[in-house]
Amino acid sequence: MSQTSSYPLLVTGASGHFGQRVLEHLVHTLKVPANQIIATSRKPESLAAWAALGVTVRSADFDDAASLRNAFAGAKRLLLISTDALDRPGRRLEQHQNAVAAAQAAGVQHVVYTSMPLPEGSPLLIAPDHAGTEKALAASTLPGWTVLRNHWYFENLFMSVPSALASGQWYSAAGDGRVAYIARDDLARAAATALASDASGKRTLTLSGAQAFTTAEIASLVSAAVGKPIQVVPVPLEGLVQGMVGAGLPEPLARVFASFDTNTAAGRVAELSGDFKALTGTDPQPFAVWLEAHKAALAGA
Repeated sequence: MSQTSSYPLLVTGASGHFGQRVLEHLVHTLKVPANQIIATSRKPESLAAWAALGVTVRSADFDDAASLRNAFAGAKRLLLISTDALDRPGRRLEQHQNAVAAAQAAGVQHVVYTSMPLPEGSPLLIAPDHAGTEKALAASTLPGWTVLRNHWYFENLFMSVPSALASGQWYSAAGDGRVAYIARDDLARAAATALASDASGKRTLTLSGAQAFTTAEIASLVSAAVGKPIQVVPVPLEGLVQGMVGAGLPEPLARVFASFDTNTAAGRVAELSGDFKALTGTDPQPFAVWLEAHKAALAGA
């Protein structure tokens, strides 16, 4: 990348799994000079290896507007990775609104945001965070922004498949709803590409995998790859919630996780889009390839 007028580039949440992959793609795939990257985190000490490469590392507290303004100072383009603040309803949206306001105050020219498919009116309990952040971007005076409506990671299957393989049963309230899963690394590459480009204006992209799967189809493919049977057991939403609570999950969090199934059943994560290839110039990784690489981990080996 040679768009020096777009530098420095800033990545929030840089110590997380997604943020780490974004930094990898910026430096090693897109060849952005490390000294033109700012990485922020609540745990800046965890970014020491990147600092040694020349990346500027800063502390950022999304609950503190002044902290964000200081962290964002000097950045031209900024990647806002949605935070993991799910401890109380509304907190994450407040954090994102703080970030949008801080980016505006710091003179950032373009914000890239990691959203979700069809957040407006979604039954997914965390959807208002994303819909509200998109509204905050639209209402801001930022010169430009890119909303990346990311489909669910293949890696999210680690939350359900290992226990299903262990018990032989996968309890689901998703019905015949489909999910257009995509690899987390692909989405990180897309975010890095959008951040490092010189694209201006305001746009919304939907980033999906190449195929959408039902829970039963995923179960069949995993079962064949691992050599263990999985029976999908349809349950009502409340039954799914109570099963999670019985397994030790706090009820508010259980309801959030269960609402993913409700959202899937409503057909809101099934859309296939060519936006990933249009943005990156590459095809998303097929599920079969990802599954072959991760089948041992899914089986708990």
